[in-house]
Amino acid sequence: MTKAFVFPGQGAQFPGMAKDLYDSSEEARVLFAEADGILGFSIKDIMFNGTEEDLRQTKVTQPAIFLHSVILAKCSPLLQGVVPAMAAGHSLGEFSALTAVGAISFADGLRLVAARAMAMQECCESTPGTMAAVIGLPDEEVERVCAEAGGTVVAANFNCPGQVVISGEKEAVERACVKATEAGAKRALPLAVGGAFHSPLMEAARQKLAAAIEKTAFSAPVCPVYQNVTARAETDPAAIKKNLLAQLTSPVRWTSSVQAMIADGASHFVEIGPGSVLQGLVKRISGGSVTFEGIS
Repeated sequence: MTKAFVFPGQGAQFPGMAKDLYDSSEEARVLFAEADGILGFSIKDIMFNGTEEDLRQTKVTQPAIFLHSVILAKCSPLLQGVVPAMAAGHSLGEFSALTAVGAISFADGLRLVAARAMAMQECCESTPGTMAAVIGLPDEEVERVCAEAGGTVVAANFNCPGQVVISGEKEAVERACVKATEAGAKRALPLAVGGAFHSPLMEAARQKLAAAIEKTAFSAPVCPVYQNVTARAETDPAAIKKNLLAQLTSPVRWTSSVQAMIADGASHFVEIGPGSVLQGLVKRISGGSVTFEGIS
């Protein structure tokens, strides 16, 4: 069985996340204490005892999902001694994946995620935008609709066949939704998000995060990481860093990433972190040709 580890992105958070891991693992408690020191506030208290609204704060959401995923990968008894053949993460989850397989240290990974969260929040406030899910259109049709809508709107997340998220200026996204429906989409649904992620409107955030990434040491991971920007296996630290720099303003090519992992031999996908969204996407992408499980 050839295992691929996959890590979820923003939106997978929930109150009480990772508390059972904290209660059962001394190593987890040490890592949470280190995280509180790095972030300058007690994120574990918010994760364990906060409300859904507390967890939606940008400075909390992204570090919380990262911590849940990475500490789980390091401390879960189910994963002890298991070395994946390959790994990938959806958007924010790419930082979790890179940390879990040794391309970035735990502390550096958390610092980058915290910097990413704040840069994105500031960008959302200065450059308003939105996103929408288009259901039931081929990828190329969604790209055509965006190109014809006018303004800034792009395909941002290629999640699985027939499910693409678009991102950009509010009015441009609205026009693209109308065109998508006219083109035969089953649905074109606005998303409750704070900005136009993975679009050109995130350029200011990309520049701020770039400064942090450039100062961070990257190592060769223990296995190839299939990055969002290229959907190809990467092991070279310089290439990994370059692709991570481009991620905020580039689409998440999740469908292509999973297809590439399957083509390269992945037969069993393990979703590590809160939620089970990626298991559903892998099932749709693979057509049932692989097995999968979740460890949360």
